[in-house]
Amino acid sequence: MIRFILLDIEGTTTDIDFVHKVLFPYSAERLAGFVAGHADEPDVQEALQSVQATVQAEDHRQIDRAGAVETLLRWIREDRKHTALKQLQGLIWKAGFEQGDYQGHVYPDVPVALENWKREGIGLGIYSSGSVQAQRLLFAHSVSGDLTPYFSHYFDTKVGGKKESQSYRNIAAQLQLPPSAILFLSDVAAELEAAAATGMQVIQLARDGQMPPDAPYLAVSDFSRIPVAAFTAG
Repeated sequence: MIRFILLDIEGTTTDIDFVHKVLFPYSAERLAGFVAGHADEPDVQEALQSVQATVQAEDHRQIDRAGAVETLLRWIREDRKHTALKQLQGLIWKAGFEQGDYQGHVYPDVPVALENWKREGIGLGIYSSGSVQAQRLLFAHSVSGDLTPYFSHYFDTKVGGKKESQSYRNIAAQLQLPPSAILFLSDVAAELEAAAATGMQVIQLARDGQMPPDAPYLAVSDFSRIPVAAFTAG
């Protein structure tokens, strides 16, 4: 029986365009100025050191702060899931959310489903490549109001990559639940495959209504179409 639902963000709770056409450009435009103004802060120093270490390991060259900023901007364009980039983006997005520059997009069916699942006593959490801070900000400042009270757990790439089965084992261990008691919702087949390999139950979101052909997992267009049987299986 399902005791916990783990949700992806992009393409699952939130339109991918919001992330790629609003949040990414916002962070790219402000990254250099933010780093220059906050370079002495521990979180920023940690992120820059991580970027420098990655470049040293991958390209065998040393870079200064300007080189780290240039690398971060390239990673934004490439949509690289690097923890240091996600950490800095989260700090930049925090100001944008708090200043009211934008609100976090969620599909209309999301708050309704969260309320129903919470009422049924099902635990809820988020697993996204975006930092935990960025996740909290999006749901705290969503177009549907503050949705953070629905979630007890947030996970980012510190538990591992989203296409790696070990990440889902780590999450199950932190939740102190058998994987079979967890339902993972995502639009990305490779993530579902990694989660299913651990014994988690999975459902694919096809928000555009185009069900993936020959999908090995149940696919739905929105949360309201998740069958009740999904919560009693396992």
